[in-house]
Amino acid sequence: MGVTIENVAKAAGVSTATVSNVLNGRRNVGAKTRERVLALCAEMGYQLPEGRVGRARLNKTILFNMSEFDRQFYLKIIHGISDYVYSRGYDLIVCTSRSGERFMKPSVTCGCVTLDMNCSTEMLARKASAEYPIVVMDRVMDKPWIKSLVVNNYDSMSELAQGLVDRGYRRFAFLGGLETDDTSERLQAVQHVLAKNHLRLINENYLVGDFKEKSGYQAARLLILSESHPDVLVCANDNMAIGAIKAFRESRLRVPEDIAVTGFDDSPVSEMMGLTTVAIPNYERGYLAAQFLLRMISGIEDAGPFKVAAKVKWRNTVLAKRESLR
Repeated sequence: MGVTIENVAKAAGVSTATVSNVLNGRRNVGAKTRERVLALCAEMGYQLPEGRVGRARLNKTILFNMSEFDRQFYLKIIHGISDYVYSRGYDLIVCTSRSGERFMKPSVTCGCVTLDMNCSTEMLARKASAEYPIVVMDRVMDKPWIKSLVVNNYDSMSELAQGLVDRGYRRFAFLGGLETDDTSERLQAVQHVLAKNHLRLINENYLVGDFKEKSGYQAARLLILSESHPDVLVCANDNMAIGAIKAFRESRLRVPEDIAVTGFDDSPVSEMMGLTTVAIPNYERGYLAAQFLLRMISGIEDAGPFKVAAKVKWRNTVLAKRESLR
């Protein structure tokens, strides 16, 4: 008589139901237990029924899905994800939204981290399950087997806006990106700080870009046409801030003496240009995203969003004290 599932369960010190869950690739078994059961199956010569080999053994590949618009932005995030998953014996596939959905299936990858506004909330909710957990990094979703890991946009942008007011800036312009949760939270923080200081953002000084440098350049050109330009342009990301600075300098407006500019992200180029910005710890949030995902893959569902703190970096595109020019 050959080795039975009961023999494996007894040797592993678990129930036959647990062994069955492992062999069927279900995610309600801890990673250590799963590996022990599979190792015993091989050691004892237990013949797995056709089509019942656990996906946990066959498929240890993580998917990272990103947008196509600025691949440089994602490098540190990918580095953080890869360091964690490789250290746990997993592989990593990186793709963009054009092909992401077809990779989001247990037969191809065992879970996904996504930072791509082109992936609809409806699609992600449909794909997520105990068999296929997902970590989203660009929105908050209250759905089973989806963990939201997002930047604390509101607090960091509030700190930046209040710092500008404290330095003497009064006439604000805001350059938003596409309609995302990040843009909404950053704008809301600026508006709340201004209201608290009995200031406001006038409609003409609210501009919309697409997170790319060219849109920042074009928005700045519109501000230059105004008879009275603002004291400071707060941009929702660094790319647009860099484009705006180029436009201002072409028109012989001095930054920060004539107009200050701030960004958000702390890209490598922003540091070179001396751009005041908000630094997001991208390596760390990639590492955390992978950590949360592998916990869910092991069967531990982690509800509730996790917010990553970001820090203001004061640099040369903002004056230390604006009143000195008056």
